[in-house]
Amino acid sequence: MAAAGGRAGVSAAAGPPVDPAGGGAGTVVAVVGPTAAGKSALSIPLAHALGGEVVNADSMQLYRGMDVGTAKLTPAERDGVPHHLLDIWDVTEPASVAEYQRLARAAIDDILARGRVPLLVGGSGLYVRAVLERFEFPGTDPALRDRLERELAAVGPAPLYARLRAADPAAAAGILPGNGRRIVRALEVIELTGAPFTAALPEPTPYYPSVQLGVDLDTAVLDERIAVRVDRMWADGLVAEVRELVGRGLRQGRTASRALGYQQVLRLLDGEWTEAQARDETVRATRRFVRRQRSWFRRDPRVHWLDSAAPDLVEAALRLVRPAG
Repeated sequence: MAAAGGRAGVSAAAGPPVDPAGGGAGTVVAVVGPTAAGKSALSIPLAHALGGEVVNADSMQLYRGMDVGTAKLTPAERDGVPHHLLDIWDVTEPASVAEYQRLARAAIDDILARGRVPLLVGGSGLYVRAVLERFEFPGTDPALRDRLERELAAVGPAPLYARLRAADPAAAAGILPGNGRRIVRALEVIELTGAPFTAALPEPTPYYPSVQLGVDLDTAVLDERIAVRVDRMWADGLVAEVRELVGRGLRQGRTASRALGYQQVLRLLDGEWTEAQARDETVRATRRFVRRQRSWFRRDPRVHWLDSAAPDLVEAALRLVRPAG
């Protein structure tokens, strides 16, 4: 998954008319929250109850062949519910939130035009905001991006992070020092615009009326669920999946190669780690990622939080959705 707390320089953009009451025809139901908390499990019965279709908002499930390591639902597990924006990119394709925004809005508009309910489901926080709110992303300069990426490859992220911290301390505070891809993007935006990248997104202005449902679990319970999930991924063939994707260019994929589980297995295949080390580091990295996802989603007061372990989870979700139309 892409880091949910990742930032991008953005500005306001126009959108379709929005019902200020936040409900009525055209409402998007978003199901968000941390990894392994039960978003997909809730989305299927919700879709059946609402006459809905799922639009994926997990940045790594966009990639073809990244199935086991992203816990992508199988066709059988989708239980007849149409799913959009799964398996659309090769693993060599770099992630583009702007392109995702375009594709996701097209899918949602099509679902709405057919009288169905769109369910935007995933834990990539910036992707969710890019769809639900009115903003656009600065462009990119291939020559500038190439120069920064060559510098990153030559010296590593630390000097670039120091430069970002000097140019825009607020942006640096919101980006992990080892996240070279996001550091490069921040420096690119600063050079392109002449303005701070700033880790702050614009004040939220709805693009679609929406109801946002957050699912979460007690931290100890979720930590254990993550360990069980990683064990299951290993048993289901994650290592073999990564080997197969290496043959399709995974190592050249700036985004896909850094996905949780995949980067750890690559180090296993390179002989840097044992299988136990790769598995244990996947668990640790996923737990760290969950903390960042929580920080991102919990600061949004529009998210209605639900306990994923509650026996009446689906009914509680429907009570929140149905009054909004």
